[in-house]
Amino acid sequence: MATVIVIGAGLGGMSAAYELKAELGKQHEVILINNKPDFEFTPSNPWIAVEWRQRKETSIPIEPHVSKKSIRFIASGLQALDAEQKQITLMDGQTLGYDFLVLCTGPELAFDEIPGAGPDAGGSVSVCTLSHAEHCRDSVHALIEAPGSVIVGAMPGASCFGPAYEYAFILDKHLRDKKVKKSVPMTFVTSEPYIGHLGLNGVGDSKGMLESELRQRDIQWICNAKTVGIVDGKMEIDELDDEGNVKKHHSLPYKHAMMLPAFRGIAPLRGIEGLVNPRGFVIVDEHQRNPKYPQIYAAGVCIAIAPQTKTPVPTGVPKTGYMIESMVRALTVNIKAELEGMQPTAKATWNAICLADMGDTGAAFVAMPQIPPRNVAWFKKGKWVHLAKVAFEKYFLHKMQTGDIEPVYERVVLKSLGIDKLE
Repeated sequence: MATVIVIGAGLGGMSAAYELKAELGKQHEVILINNKPDFEFTPSNPWIAVEWRQRKETSIPIEPHVSKKSIRFIASGLQALDAEQKQITLMDGQTLGYDFLVLCTGPELAFDEIPGAGPDAGGSVSVCTLSHAEHCRDSVHALIEAPGSVIVGAMPGASCFGPAYEYAFILDKHLRDKKVKKSVPMTFVTSEPYIGHLGLNGVGDSKGMLESELRQRDIQWICNAKTVGIVDGKMEIDELDDEGNVKKHHSLPYKHAMMLPAFRGIAPLRGIEGLVNPRGFVIVDEHQRNPKYPQIYAAGVCIAIAPQTKTPVPTGVPKTGYMIESMVRALTVNIKAELEGMQPTAKATWNAICLADMGDTGAAFVAMPQIPPRNVAWFKKGKWVHLAKVAFEKYFLHKMQTGDIEPVYERVVLKSLGIDKLE
């Protein structure tokens, strides 16, 4: 019997545990490890921040559901990894050996790289985690009680821009519903070289469409924005030109600021030579396998993907939902092949399907593959996207409860659209 350990129970890790168990069967053990007992549907966090959702609606306990599939669950964080000995140590003191390790740890939020940034420092709020979104909700309450200027956006090195746009539009709708929007000027501050870049060099007409949406809502914006500090209710920003020189300095006062941070790899992995890059992201080959430690696979936000082009302010590459699911499918097929004495051959397509809510409308994009050059790239807008995202939230949480990661009807529909998880 082989032991396969999955670390992290987010979108990638929970899916990986279910898929691995389904493929490997009873003859092999699958252990799922997470630093908290609940699965949280992160895409719903902007709704949490404006009270359109509550915690109980977007999170589920992990153990009761995975245990039904004979997956062992341990609620403890990773303390250390000994890749040479194929052994991990957990925060609760347990030491476990593995035959294969799947890293789906997600990122560490690098708020500390900008003085004053983040919930702990008190200079800005976040929707990166459910707890952060609940803290953000308190700040929104205070904003409605005493309206003032708002800043929303992403700091240098950020790689996840979609939630910043979503939050800006959702907050705008919430403020209009509360009849205080006229007293809340909003500025979108982003490290992207242009609106709609998204860390992907744009998708379809994302630039024109998102600029239009910002204008319709009277939201100003600053691109190539290098946030340098947050202090005493002011955000200090250097706006750079295309050569990376300071074009203009902005000192923006605010009452409420939601800024997405840069990501880095989690502390227990950083510094393991050959496993991670200097930022602590896991290095993988085309089969989702680490070249130095072939018993280690990885998927999701924790993997290293180099930006395709250099930007004046550093921007990372996002790892979106369907893209992560394709990574999980590839590593599952490859681990099964290895256990059967064959070489891994499966490669993820890294196709992207994204639904972004805008409060009373929404935007959807398909990028195949996500990273250019692409075979398909389109960006569409409409009220149907808002409804589709609501439906997808319920659908995905249902899949996490049942363990049926890709029902037959889902596979048939995506196949008919030419969207596959594997090359």
